[in-house]
Amino acid sequence: MRSAYDPHDYFERVEGGALLRLLHQTCDAIAAVLHDLPDWGLAGTKPGQYRSDLAADAAALATLLPAGVGVLSEESGLSEADRQILVVVDPVDGSTNASRGIPWYASSLCALDDEGPVAAVVANLATGTRYEAARGQGATWDGQPLHPSTCTSLSNAVIGLSGYPERHLGWRQFRALGAAALDLCSVASGTLDGYLDAHENAHGPWDYLGGMFVCHEAGALAADLHRRDLVVRGHADRRTPVAAGTPELLEQLREAGRGAMTKL
Repeated sequence: MRSAYDPHDYFERVEGGALLRLLHQTCDAIAAVLHDLPDWGLAGTKPGQYRSDLAADAAALATLLPAGVGVLSEESGLSEADRQILVVVDPVDGSTNASRGIPWYASSLCALDDEGPVAAVVANLATGTRYEAARGQGATWDGQPLHPSTCTSLSNAVIGLSGYPERHLGWRQFRALGAAALDLCSVASGTLDGYLDAHENAHGPWDYLGGMFVCHEAGALAADLHRRDLVVRGHADRRTPVAAGTPELLEQLREAGRGAMTKL
């Protein structure tokens, strides 16, 4: 019997909303399990892994795998790699924020086919706000179309940072918020003018793909600092994402960031 999420009819599914509904259902499942989680502290499994990460990952796998898609998760790696649609998942992006009650953490899901991203949902688990995007159909924030900033000058820009570069790069102000997926979506919405990962090759695809695709569909730009392809499918792959509302600001961030990255 053919799966309800057969990859051969994904265009129809995206246009009809079924693939996006699957991603939203996964976010719902994660939110439900976290609502009942008594301990959000460190799990003691591997460095930086929290109990919320493990609980959210189990909920994501239990929703996505029976639907007929493959999964690449930060927490559990690659499952069902032979399936034609792969959902790249960060079950809890910003889990340190989550453990400390800082309301800036999210589930990020991005569905890929052979051509790249086809649908994405990034859900702020603290507030319920959700961003979504589908290929060629734009991006929304709780149903409202997204419009990025028109800022073209780094000296006038408010930049989101992950980490901190070795020197001041000339921005007007910065914010270090602690969840790359939401930071990137904030570039898509114009809340931030741009974003820079100041740690060299620190982020895996689950950290940025959902926010990257929301940016692209909203008309913002997200790329790798070193011009490498951001769409990667390996658990060991790492990139240095940078994003902006305009091409001019993106290039200024790239130029400023080169040679100023910190090493982990």
